[in-house]
Amino acid sequence: MTCVVSRTGRELQRYNMGRRQVVGCIPYRFKNGDDGTISDELEVLVISSQKGRRLMFPKGGWELDESVEEAASRESLEEAGVLGIVECELGKWSFISKSQGTYYEGYMFPLFVKEQLDLWPEKNVRRRIWMSAMEAREVCEHWWMKEALDILVERLTSSRQQQQIQEDVLACALIS
Repeated sequence: MTCVVSRTGRELQRYNMGRRQVVGCIPYRFKNGDDGTISDELEVLVISSQKGRRLMFPKGGWELDESVEEAASRESLEEAGVLGIVECELGKWSFISKSQGTYYEGYMFPLFVKEQLDLWPEKNVRRRIWMSAMEAREVCEHWWMKEALDILVERLTSSRQQQQIQEDVLACALIS
């Protein structure tokens, strides 16, 4: 089932020792090559703030009636219009909101994008832009999201290298 309206209000928000708990995702995919194959080139999806001045990854409040992974998936759908697989947590950060001066606890997850929707709840108030991880690191507004991106890039790079080593070993075993 697809959400057609963004959740609003703070009645169901989770707090931990006075800190509002927020959850974000780094939607990612591997770029399609010219020949139709999937390349090793990582792309991440950034969105504009509602006022359109800043760029960041989707994030929002974690609510009492959902798991942290469900919140991550919901925020990606509402704010960026993407669906996918929420992967293992990248980390947890504590930070102060620049605009409100309040304390937050933020969790970040990778979201391997399986579908990009043409219509989504916040389409009229946000832009979404696919870019390289390096470009995203430059334009992302929040330091804690940049740290999460660094962790994701390291995780994916290590995973890809391990996969390549396993494939090379298998190929060598088949040859000999």
